[in-house]
Amino acid sequence: MMTLLRNRKALTGLVIIAVIIIIAIAAPLLTQYDPAARTGRPHQPPSLDHILGTTRIGQDVFARLIYGARTSLAVGFGAGLLITLVGTALGIISGYRGGRTDEVISFFTNMVLVVPNLPLLLVLAAFIGQASPLVIALILGATSWAWGARVTRAETLSVKHKDFIKSAEMIGEPQWRIMTFEIFPNVISIVGINFIGSVIFAIITEATLEFLGLGDPRAISWGTMLYNAQKASALSVGAWWDILTPCFALAFLGIGMSLLNFAVDEIANPRLRTGNHLKRWSLLVRSGEGRL
Repeated sequence: MMTLLRNRKALTGLVIIAVIIIIAIAAPLLTQYDPAARTGRPHQPPSLDHILGTTRIGQDVFARLIYGARTSLAVGFGAGLLITLVGTALGIISGYRGGRTDEVISFFTNMVLVVPNLPLLLVLAAFIGQASPLVIALILGATSWAWGARVTRAETLSVKHKDFIKSAEMIGEPQWRIMTFEIFPNVISIVGINFIGSVIFAIITEATLEFLGLGDPRAISWGTMLYNAQKASALSVGAWWDILTPCFALAFLGIGMSLLNFAVDEIANPRLRTGNHLKRWSLLVRSGEGRL
């Protein structure tokens, strides 16, 4: 954890994510308006009463933004956790057990990987109709685990032949214990990268599905904010605050998650740690110039 906090990218990403989570939790304390109620004139520009303006039907954009963060974060982290749990479990079991178990899991993994993810999500969401955020999270979790399973399996194959695994097998440790307490801690960096990437994917995909009108329009999330703003022709009538607010929120959260993902990748893969090498090179160049 201390290694993560010493990394500037990780620290910046954690601060961004923490700020968004705190704002979402403290939403009732930060605004007096009901996000679903009409509280002002249609498309009222930002003012002291409505700091981010109002929507086409007079709803407070700031209230919808911070309450919508709850839904978007819940879908992102919920679907990301489900994707990571399924992918990690199947990847470790497949890599360690091998044989027929590996063949069966690899068959289903390859089958899920072959099917284009976004078109499949669009078809499923259209078939269900106005999918709620919970349904979208379950659909994402059920269709997006294959990449994590494949990567975790590859890492498990490199770990299972090490001496401490062989020692555990020789003293009669059960397979579930070896996979849980011996292999899992040694693939935790891959699991972390998979989780962060899955959260980013889930939040963006949920917003995409709702922007296309496949989500529940009664739900308050950043995706439905985009859908309602587009439906109300916000840009055409000059109500830029209505559509740019959720766009910047999604971009800001994506930046925070991406920075954290890059940092975890650097910590897990020492070859990507270029910061210290650049500092040493700069010192060497300066010392060479001083001698000249």
